[in-house]
Amino acid sequence: MPLAAPAASPVSDAYTRLTDVYPYLGVTELSPADETPRGDGWVSVARLAEGGADLDTFLTWDDEQILRDYGQKGRPDVVASFGLHRYAWSACLLFTVPWFLSRRVPRFPVEHVAFQRTEGRLAVRVGAFACLPDDPAARLPGARAVPDEEALRAEVRAAVAEHVEPILTGFGPRMRRRGRALWGMATDEVVEGIWYVAQLLGEEERAQRELELLLPGTTKPYVGSAAFRELTGPDGESLPTRDRVSCCMFYTLRPEDTCPTCPRVCDTERVAKLTAAASA
Repeated sequence: MPLAAPAASPVSDAYTRLTDVYPYLGVTELSPADETPRGDGWVSVARLAEGGADLDTFLTWDDEQILRDYGQKGRPDVVASFGLHRYAWSACLLFTVPWFLSRRVPRFPVEHVAFQRTEGRLAVRVGAFACLPDDPAARLPGARAVPDEEALRAEVRAAVAEHVEPILTGFGPRMRRRGRALWGMATDEVVEGIWYVAQLLGEEERAQRELELLLPGTTKPYVGSAAFRELTGPDGESLPTRDRVSCCMFYTLRPEDTCPTCPRVCDTERVAKLTAAASA
């Protein structure tokens, strides 16, 4: 079903800027009177978290895409890993983009989100949010002022965990992963989503600093840290990279074409991949 223009909210501007630089993802904000979209490829995220028939249908798309693009069937756990990544990467931006751009952190239980994967659309029902005391939005309904930046970072971690935990519970058995391995994936989605968007915004260095503070490696249930570091290219140039906590399993399809942050890739290979990407 077509959705009306988003209603203004304390996070609307951040979502608009997200879509401006990354038009493959759009966020529609639902008013209290709006029904959650359904049909036309929309799926309730709460239904995905249940791990039943809706998740089966959702993962069929990944299964068919792998066969179409790579000419081979993906293992069931690889299909589920791809499906989780394609949702969680986008979903984490619901929290990290408003925090990074506006210093506001919304709360979205899974019941308040729907996803249309082929069009890259998220529909959300904005309610409570956290902000700093000097933010003009602190006077708005649903606002909760927290004392400082570290408290706001804690809100980001809590808001993402509240949303992601049911998703990990739904996807986990199909991925043959539990606990620490699943939260390692969640940690990577948090970091790599906003890191990529910040590059598009021209704010990569600030994002790296912010993410190191957000995920220093001691914030359970998250696993590991933002783990940024720099390598040196063949001409002495700096090549930013990070060490992923988890593996996306792409090596099972194209072992020669893994991403440069994969834990399976050595630094020499990383430099080659990053240099080639920069040249392209």
